[in-house]
Amino acid sequence: MGTTLSRRSIRTFVLRQGRLTEGQQRSLDLHWTQFGLEVGAAKFNLNQSFERVAPVWMEIGFGNGEALAQMAEANPEINFLGVEVHLPGVGHALGEIASRELSNVRLIRYDALELLEKHIEYTSIDRLNLYFPDPWHKTRHHKRRIVNAEFIKLLLPLMTDRAVLHMATDWESYAIHMEQALADCEGFERVHDEPRLSSITASRPTTRFEQRGRRLGHEVFDLAYLKA
Repeated sequence: MGTTLSRRSIRTFVLRQGRLTEGQQRSLDLHWTQFGLEVGAAKFNLNQSFERVAPVWMEIGFGNGEALAQMAEANPEINFLGVEVHLPGVGHALGEIASRELSNVRLIRYDALELLEKHIEYTSIDRLNLYFPDPWHKTRHHKRRIVNAEFIKLLLPLMTDRAVLHMATDWESYAIHMEQALADCEGFERVHDEPRLSSITASRPTTRFEQRGRRLGHEVFDLAYLKA
């Protein structure tokens, strides 16, 4: 696959190590061993990680985890795997999971691209959610956007047949960028069927990023694709 992501110099995120609140630290101390997954040398067997066999929905960059927890609570038959690099968000998410008494969520604190490349088994993801990723709106930063040909090629073998890729952004230029990236790569087909598209988009809770964007007058763009 060429140069490995572990050696890449361009990151799709800035690691902001914000200060943990007492509640976030307490949640990490109390709940990480139950809901957190540590990255090791072997790829994750997600059936073992969740201790059951069920479809897996992965969310990359879950922020504070509120939307992830809401989706998991509304869909107990689904296993939800959240990936986030920022520790305060992980701590907050653990509190949400514990307070809702969820058993169908696991969290990984790791670089999502390296995780996809090295640590996820083939055909193990039934849906990939990417909600309001950093738009890197300045032209000189577009190379940092997570959605690109490399990202799509990493996803394809990891997803099951007819798996869903659901992305949302409140930056029109990023929505256009996403559309072009998917159009340029074989393997995914756009969902245009309105009933199916509505069922996918309706499952996404309103996030704080979305609320903030709407207050600023931003339109929200939902893009859904199926693995062809």
